[in-house]
Amino acid sequence: MAKYGFGVDIGGTTCKIGLFSTDGELVEKWEIPTDTADGGDRILSDIAASIKEKLSEKGIASDEVTGIGFGVPGAVNDDGSVNRCVNLGWGVRPIETELSGLMGGMKVRAANDANIAALGEAWLGGGQNADSAVMITLGTGIGGGIVLNGRILNGFNGAGGEIGHIVVNPAETRHCNCGNCGCVEQYASATGIAYLASKELLDSDKPSSLRDIDSPTAKDVFDAAKAGDELANDVVDTVCGYLGQLVAVICNVINPEVVIIGGGVSRAGQIIIDRLQPSFSKQVFHAAAETKLRLAQLGNDAGIYGGVKLILD
Repeated sequence: MAKYGFGVDIGGTTCKIGLFSTDGELVEKWEIPTDTADGGDRILSDIAASIKEKLSEKGIASDEVTGIGFGVPGAVNDDGSVNRCVNLGWGVRPIETELSGLMGGMKVRAANDANIAALGEAWLGGGQNADSAVMITLGTGIGGGIVLNGRILNGFNGAGGEIGHIVVNPAETRHCNCGNCGCVEQYASATGIAYLASKELLDSDKPSSLRDIDSPTAKDVFDAAKAGDELANDVVDTVCGYLGQLVAVICNVINPEVVIIGGGVSRAGQIIIDRLQPSFSKQVFHAAAETKLRLAQLGNDAGIYGGVKLILD
């Protein structure tokens, strides 16, 4: 009977790997470098070699492992193939079949990395066993993942959960990286927050501690807001107003049990939830207003938790 499973989160710099018991307990985690040379040809074989080494070290037989679930920075099709992971150097590749072959036929499941992070948080993180959850990751950009009835919503061709490119300001003339204008990523990502702060500093003559910083970051803005800086608080109100609008739109369409805010910007803490609440409450349909708003709890481990949950399911 299987006692263990592996969760893997493949990033552009490192691959995070976790050995779990089948009840979700993390036994051990480690990282290996992501070798993107030669079109990323060695990435999967490096992962297989590392897992085999861990099995040998722990004295675990292959038939004691239920399988390997892993996330990649790209869209994964229903057949377990990926169509372009630019950060890894991959084009079209049957990644599930390939890793399974390297592991002697072991069961393998793959999904988009943001989606498995959402699955992990819904399971044992901010969602705490939520059956339906949406995770919004606020980082350099804005990503997301959707879990409905305990399963990842991949969409028609694996591109489900592109939350960052929901338009929240149709009047915007600046272009997002996606080519559109007015995406929430332009305002509530780390780069978007920094942009709004720099613009406010130019457009306003309000005194602010941010004026003493050459290029204020999102962290600088939230730190200053918590300290009572009026200009920084104006920026935070703008950012969280757009976030509240985004969450309301999501809840009106999906009606999840919980919305989880993660990513580097979420380290600002409860201030994000508190400040987006008024905008959310104003714009959400009344029947969807009971959705819980929570911060992510698993940090960088969300992907490996979601990976093993993928295979346990």
